[in-house]
Amino acid sequence: MMENKTQYWKGTEELNRDPEFVQLSKNEFAEGLPLDEVLSESDLNLSSNRRDFLKYFGFSVSAVALAACNKAPIKNVIPYVVQPEEIIPGIPNYYASTFKNTPVVVKTREGRPIKLEGNAKSGLTQGGLDAAGQASLVTLYDSKRLPLPLKNGERSKWAVVDGEIKAKLQEVNAKGGAIRLVSGPVSSPVTQSIINEFKNAYPTTKHVVYEGISYDGIYAANEMCFGKAVIPTYRFGNAEVVVSFGADFLGTWLNTLQYTKEYTAKRIPTKENPMMSRHIQFEGNMSLTGTNADYRFPIRPAQEGKAMMSLYNALAKGMGMTQLATPTKFEVIGNGIEETAKTLLNAKGKSLIISGSNDPYIQSLVNQINLMLGNYGTTIDLDNYYQKRGGDQSFADFTKEAGSLGAVIFYNCNPVFDTAAGSKLKTTLENVSLRVSTAYYQDETAMICHYVAPDLHFLESWNLTEISRGKYSFTQPTISPVFETRQAENSLAIWSNNPAIANNAFDYYTYIRNYVQANIFPQAGSGSFDTWWNTSLHDGVFELPELGVQVPSNNVLASDLVSKINTTEGKNDLILYTKVGMGDGSDGNNPWLHELPDPVSKVTWDNYLAISKITATELGLEQGDLVKVSNGSYTLESVPVLIQPGQVRNTFAIALGYGRTQGVKDTIGVDAFPFVGTQNGTPSYYVSDVTVEKIAGSYELAQTQTHHSIEGRDIVREASLAQFAKNPAVGNDDKLAIQRTEDKKLFNLWKEFDYKGHKWGLAIDMNACTGCSACVIACSLENNVPVVGREEVRRRREMHWIRIDRYYAFRNEANAYVTKEDDYDVMADHENVKAVHQPMMCQHCESAPCETVCPVLATTHSSDGLNQMTYNRCIGTKYCANNCPYKVRRFNWFRYNDNDNFNYYMNNDLGKMVINPDVTVRTRGVMEKCSMCVQRIQAGKLTAKREKRKLQDGEVNVACAVACPTDALVFGDMNDPSSKVSKLLKIEENTSALKEVGEERAYHVLEEINVSPNVWYFTKIRNKEKNEA
Repeated sequence: MMENKTQYWKGTEELNRDPEFVQLSKNEFAEGLPLDEVLSESDLNLSSNRRDFLKYFGFSVSAVALAACNKAPIKNVIPYVVQPEEIIPGIPNYYASTFKNTPVVVKTREGRPIKLEGNAKSGLTQGGLDAAGQASLVTLYDSKRLPLPLKNGERSKWAVVDGEIKAKLQEVNAKGGAIRLVSGPVSSPVTQSIINEFKNAYPTTKHVVYEGISYDGIYAANEMCFGKAVIPTYRFGNAEVVVSFGADFLGTWLNTLQYTKEYTAKRIPTKENPMMSRHIQFEGNMSLTGTNADYRFPIRPAQEGKAMMSLYNALAKGMGMTQLATPTKFEVIGNGIEETAKTLLNAKGKSLIISGSNDPYIQSLVNQINLMLGNYGTTIDLDNYYQKRGGDQSFADFTKEAGSLGAVIFYNCNPVFDTAAGSKLKTTLENVSLRVSTAYYQDETAMICHYVAPDLHFLESWNLTEISRGKYSFTQPTISPVFETRQAENSLAIWSNNPAIANNAFDYYTYIRNYVQANIFPQAGSGSFDTWWNTSLHDGVFELPELGVQVPSNNVLASDLVSKINTTEGKNDLILYTKVGMGDGSDGNNPWLHELPDPVSKVTWDNYLAISKITATELGLEQGDLVKVSNGSYTLESVPVLIQPGQVRNTFAIALGYGRTQGVKDTIGVDAFPFVGTQNGTPSYYVSDVTVEKIAGSYELAQTQTHHSIEGRDIVREASLAQFAKNPAVGNDDKLAIQRTEDKKLFNLWKEFDYKGHKWGLAIDMNACTGCSACVIACSLENNVPVVGREEVRRRREMHWIRIDRYYAFRNEANAYVTKEDDYDVMADHENVKAVHQPMMCQHCESAPCETVCPVLATTHSSDGLNQMTYNRCIGTKYCANNCPYKVRRFNWFRYNDNDNFNYYMNNDLGKMVINPDVTVRTRGVMEKCSMCVQRIQAGKLTAKREKRKLQDGEVNVACAVACPTDALVFGDMNDPSSKVSKLLKIEENTSALKEVGEERAYHVLEEINVSPNVWYFTKIRNKEKNEA
């Protein structure tokens, strides 16, 4: 390679490398490739070599050294696909592991994890992985993680910390002082064994289990009704009718991945079998689940008990049973409760009623309705339960006695932040002589602890998780610890002098192996344990046979519940909910989740007060106004207002999980956890009689979509099931007939290309897409799409290659749907709304308008039918973006990977380790867009070429399709008649550029402009009685 023999400088400040100049050169508009900066480093000569390019494309010299120092593969880890003799540069390895309760497959390159995908071998999640799971990878490389143990807020050594903690625990135990181990739900039986042995060592210890988002109401109700303190397995795949009262089961409620998989499998009608399940939703705020419902009825949370009792009575009347003595009959618009009862009576034993309430008596009434309908044993399984309540003491009792305790250990939990009692707990714990946290961030709870023994990231850890009864998943380390941290189980074992300690060391891997051999393997089968163990590690999961399902005996009378269910309605209600990305706030330092648009509101980087249009008008509020929200005991200042369609009148909503002040780069949003109250002994997530007061100022929320309707255009297509059964091509009449020749081909000014090789295409089923947005995160991580921050999103400069458009349609006074914003802006009531989600990425048009306007041929068409970008040709005219009818091109306004104004991982040494080395990191002034993961396509082609065979269907898949929990996106070769996408679209075998499909539901977005996309959409079908979508 040619040497750079002549050096030029702009001035003496550049020659001397003044710190100020170096900083400014990074932050302002630096030119092109920073090779001058690279070549000036003292350890490099003036030859442009491989190291220079590694530095620019995602690796500083120190980051590469760090990756090289990490031993990979880790000893005893079994690769998911390939067991390499050694790491081969450029060749990925895959390992099975577990994120929380989700089995995953981890892709590693040169010993560092760079991508997570769902594990298809799991019978529960079937390869699904949600947005939080996709984004969890970047926390491994978070510089805010604690690198060492802390003592009184200062860095210390493990020997010092261990010695002092053990001594103080023994002192407390000798005096008979109470010790409490506080944690979230423990789903690992091996971790529970460690905890039990800790309790044996210190007999005054009690294990306190709580959740930031509590489901105690379900545990308590099932214990009350059936004597089983469990959360059952809900089998949506067996349900022909699903009725949900405020449970966002497709978004954030319990085991959403499994529910989503089973739910969508029942929601895809075909010409041959025009059947699908029916979904009815009662809720106060517009949830992700509500947007997917066939029928959605807005009700206030204070009305939920009355609505459920009215449903019970309607069912009892229809079945000739005794009705409940309720004060008044409650009904919703269109006699929705009566109609719901009729639907349920026609699906006895094949229906499912669920509630998002945490009130044990409301959940008990839900149990009575499901018993009445015969749903236990078919759609509800208490024997093969999802979770079992653990712990020795309730969190409420713990808070009462906190000030008198001798020692408290917080095992990977943050109750100072994510409980209503956090502020009080912070004060009362000051009297406790030993406070320890195992958090790997110095979070709100860790800040008040004497010692912090930081846990490993799950990608650095060993463990075994019981996802649900008898369904297990292994956690395996895929990289050596990045910092000097230690797994929390090791810490508990060392502090309690665990019997498994040998030679002053505790080997958790050996402990897990011995535990499994003694306690689980006997149930799993016979034969060689070593063989079974290695196979299980390779697959990542193993599942024991399910127990026989029995209908439980009931211990509760429905009539006894009436007086215990609160039916009082206040002036208004405040709903406390969680978002798909941020959840309970434990991922509060993850910028990928903050920049993920909320699937409903499309807001990034903030929470807000959602309010109905009619209530906003009554209070004199507009979008972006700031308000003060108070319930008398707690007040939130300066909360921005969002006018949310579908929000019930006199009902407000605000997301939990925001407002973190410790363990995060910046405080984002406001903390609403102190609003959480108590109802019948369990945490309540709605508050009555709050005051909302407008204050001075305004705040612009960062929304990625501010236009919310299709304006009557042919973008999304919907029909009712009745219409589809009558005509499978409903709504898909030939709108281009006038443009066709006599042989039915379209007139085209372009010369048609004959694709002899591959012809890649994508099919998107709108019935399967729930809008969960897992594909958005997966695409960003796969393709090194940068996070740009709140201010850039406000300027409409977000960089996501794929977006999920969400469109509203409203019913007017004439009961007709309105899709034009000028029309529905004048409507007073926006409660009666439906919504639809549509993934939108580059459509890879055959007659691509972007290609003809580029003056430098930076965007061209490939021989595989892809619209491709050549980054080093692009000069940033933005002509292509202006000419794109789908608005899917993104422009790099800055060099996001090397600019301190965008410090979201990609511009620091550690954070750059998340970058995919197969994809170029784009620089300032370059246009980018969806490439259909061309790097994956090329890798698949090369593998097939080396093995001298044809590329097989399924060997290559795009990141968004792999991530999709519902298989809504199907990618493949449309020239291959045996490919899944060809079969789905019913494409006749040919190699022509313009494919004629036989699937009646398939259509192109904006097909009237005749750009011939290679992405097809399927008409959205809703299961409605009448001929209406």
